[in-house]
Amino acid sequence: MSNTRQMSFFDAPVDSPTDPEAMAQALAQHPDYRVLRRLVPRSDYGPVNASVNGQTTQRVIVLDTETTGLDSKSEKVIELAMLSVLVDTATGLPVGPVTVYESFEDPGRPIPAQITEITGIDDSMVQGQRIDDAAVNALVQQADLVVAHNAGFDRPFVEARLPVFAGKAWGCSFLGIDWKKEGSGSAKLEFLASERGWFYDAHRAQVDCHALLQVLAAPLADGQTGLARLLAGADQTRYKLRATGAPFEAKDKLKARGYRWDGEGRVWWCSLASDALLNAECAWLRAEVYGQRSARVQVEAMDSRVQYSSRSGVVSERAL
Repeated sequence: MSNTRQMSFFDAPVDSPTDPEAMAQALAQHPDYRVLRRLVPRSDYGPVNASVNGQTTQRVIVLDTETTGLDSKSEKVIELAMLSVLVDTATGLPVGPVTVYESFEDPGRPIPAQITEITGIDDSMVQGQRIDDAAVNALVQQADLVVAHNAGFDRPFVEARLPVFAGKAWGCSFLGIDWKKEGSGSAKLEFLASERGWFYDAHRAQVDCHALLQVLAAPLADGQTGLARLLAGADQTRYKLRATGAPFEAKDKLKARGYRWDGEGRVWWCSLASDALLNAECAWLRAEVYGQRSARVQVEAMDSRVQYSSRSGVVSERAL
């Protein structure tokens, strides 16, 4: 019997078998392994390129909150984190130093146990703490765009606490980028970071911001960064289309199409990112839902200063 054996992957030489990075690089070269590295927050993204007219950058704030619950009308912010950074409009990449703001805030009542379990934030950490209104106002006033991953959650909370946010354009990295179309298996931030080779301790505001900034600085399928995509979309009007008076028997079609049910308004609705999509959707409703009969639907136009807030856009009716 021969004593020879086939060399395994783990027999491959590395510079130092006790060096984690060397082992990680060795594993990364094998098709059966993926290596995740802990995400390292960046405090500076390198030099800012000058231009003749000085208009090569825009300032973006990446924001995240932790709160006592889900309803912005009755719950409170307990942690706010923001990263303010310039984005080179030619490359879509962050440049220069990152300004960080982070603060706890005492909600004036006990933090629910389930929130402490998710976030690790307890009553002792927020006791007597308060967000610095002046510091936040100064930072936000400089921004061209505020970005959050699920801005429909964060924006109502921060606007209720700090009105300065109401006057700014907002982008949502969860809804504003079609992650499924980009080939991602999920739009959750932890998943997006994992796809790019990072892991981190989620559900704390500042590290979530750093993770989001680095995800958005990575190229999408067309080579454009997520930051560039969101900045380009900041001037676009989104539409909330309500299928008013839709027949009951059409509910399965509407649900399959991606419409959501508004229980309070008792209407099916969807969100559309352009005039072309709105026109196409109205044509689909006319053909597939209303059966070519005369109908009127409600259209709410929302620019980036209203999108994802609890405030209404411009509402009109449209004949199909």
